[in-house]
Amino acid sequence: IPQGYRAEMDNPAMLILMPPMLRNRKDVLFGNMPEIYDFHNRIFLHSLESCLGAPERVGFCFLDRRQDFQMYEKYCQNKPRSESLWRQCSESTFFQECQRKLEHKLGLDSYLLKPVQRLTKYQLLLKELLKYSTSCDGVQELQEALVAMLDLLKSVNDSMHQISITGYDGDLSELGKVLMQGSFSVWTGHRKGPTKMKDLARFKPMQRHLFLYEKALVFCKKREEHGDGYDKTSSYSFKHFLKMNAVGITENVKGDHRKFEIWYSGREEVYVVQAQTVDLKMAWLNEIRKILF
Repeated sequence: IPQGYRAEMDNPAMLILMPPMLRNRKDVLFGNMPEIYDFHNRIFLHSLESCLGAPERVGFCFLDRRQDFQMYEKYCQNKPRSESLWRQCSESTFFQECQRKLEHKLGLDSYLLKPVQRLTKYQLLLKELLKYSTSCDGVQELQEALVAMLDLLKSVNDSMHQISITGYDGDLSELGKVLMQGSFSVWTGHRKGPTKMKDLARFKPMQRHLFLYEKALVFCKKREEHGDGYDKTSSYSFKHFLKMNAVGITENVKGDHRKFEIWYSGREEVYVVQAQTVDLKMAWLNEIRKILF
């Protein structure tokens, strides 16, 4: 793919076949695929090959290189831009010619999906290895490698949602890392100051998509974009945020084990939040506690 497609975008002989919108946009279409390819080709493959005689060392290979795997997050974040460009140009003669020369049955889009699929395969591979490694050396590292890969998957998933936030006036990356994201029912109230009639009337909860960052809790409204199948995407319109250094929590709310309370600057604003399950509520409370304490 780097040679048969990406390099061909710089080939003067192929320029005539290339649609204008594709010119100088190989970094959008391919993201950081060259970086991923280089990492596997020069480093990770050799690392794995050194385990042929000692498969119990595979876990160590993953742990040793766990920081390098962050490059997949960058690739996945670029994927929506890449797909959008591909949809506009996929019928072009340029791609047909590249595919013909390579004698590929599948189009480029199938190969651009490979890094995303690879990421989910790693944890399956590690699970499979663990199944046959009950009481041998290296089992601890295998277990840790599996946790690291599952964490990476979650982190990629969370950051994929984050790039769909619209209407935030500022730089989201300044809020730190996304730790959790998900949909909740939310009731709001204001304990101090005059209570507005609309707050009293709000017995019906709002549906909000929450993003928990290291420094803030961001409230968004999820919007389904119109489009057919493949083109249909969700976006999250920003509503407001609470700085974590002024947040407090009450872990149990009367009447429903799935509810908890988030209050802000000495209970001036109070949000009753209902998760879909008790387990989900506990997972969020654990993460919030880590930040607060």
